[in-house]
Amino acid sequence: MPVMEIRTTRFGSVQIEADDVICFPNGMLGLDGCRHWVLLADAHNDALGWLQSTTQPDIALAVVSPRRFVPDYQVRTARAEIAPLALNPLQNAHVLAIVSKNEQSITLNLKAPLIINLERRVGRQVIHNGEQPVQYELCEQFQRKRIA
Repeated sequence: MPVMEIRTTRFGSVQIEADDVICFPNGMLGLDGCRHWVLLADAHNDALGWLQSTTQPDIALAVVSPRRFVPDYQVRTARAEIAPLALNPLQNAHVLAIVSKNEQSITLNLKAPLIINLERRVGRQVIHNGEQPVQYELCEQFQRKRIA
């Protein structure tokens, strides 16, 4: 399996296998030029992952499984939105929420989750059809124990 090296500002040089790259053909909101990513584990926190751009060393998104913090969270979006991912069965979808940190708290974007077909190494950011917050604030206990 071909190994490639990517340079990152957060993690330094990282060796990855070419098969680890996840393609987001439509890009992501505000990051249209970044289409190739790799999912990295956080060395200090098993709840947190990093979606690192393979082409932009300074772009890494903190991500978590939203169900870890919102157990009943379900993505509601048009089937046409996820059809390009060829998820068969649909339960194979790997759902991630982008984590943000502001002066007051740590938040999850539940309105625009990332849906990934890990088998095919393809992903897509979708907009949730229901009432979901762009900034779901994590309660203080989660911030101390799980993310911060």
